[in-house]
Amino acid sequence: MESNRPVATSWHELATPQGVMWLYRAVPQGAQPQRAIVVLQEAFGVNAHIQDVTNRAAAAGYVAVAPQLFHRTGTDTVEYSDHPAAMELIGALGREEIASDITAVCDHLASADGIALPQIGLMGFCFGGRAAITAATALPGLGATAAFYGPGVAAGQHAVLDRFGEVTGPVLHLSGDEDPTIPAEHLDAIRAAGQAAGKDVRIEVFPGAGHAFHCDARPAMYRAEQAQKAWGLAMDLFASSL
Repeated sequence: MESNRPVATSWHELATPQGVMWLYRAVPQGAQPQRAIVVLQEAFGVNAHIQDVTNRAAAAGYVAVAPQLFHRTGTDTVEYSDHPAAMELIGALGREEIASDITAVCDHLASADGIALPQIGLMGFCFGGRAAITAATALPGLGATAAFYGPGVAAGQHAVLDRFGEVTGPVLHLSGDEDPTIPAEHLDAIRAAGQAAGKDVRIEVFPGAGHAFHCDARPAMYRAEQAQKAWGLAMDLFASSL
């Protein structure tokens, strides 16, 4: 699926039950893809890095969109250095809020592009990884989910292991073995919940990588080799499942 195709980008207002949510959109120029990837932000908003990731997904031949999940507070982005503000914002986004927002995005893709749930994949990073798996438990019929280092799936106030029975398409969780936010016991719990529910839940752990290893906007955390491998696995998932 990978290509160097140029993409066209735009911003759109999307109505949700809790107000207007901005949606960043990227599409390959001169094409009308019939598959889509929804990119879910880190704890820092739909910043330049998330927009770049969305562009990469579009260049691979998809309609790619990134919803601004902080719309309830009017916050666009948070600086990487302002960790307390980011944690406060994502802490307020529970299962219901995430499900509502991603349902609105998928409804938009259906009406604007004619792309139905089985042709939609979710790809999330950090908080967005948790959000992607959360949304997968609330959208029966969804094509596939790739969660990059998503903490809080197995434990905490927003854990969703009890809802794995609602997942339809395959789920891929990608994390580093040096990530303190996702200990091995949490990965074991995710794997076990998938097996108990009879779902296709895959865990990939990358040696020598910590949290945010895919984020090339944060050089101290970025690990190029592991990031490339993880991205390739996610793209393979979408190519085979959507």
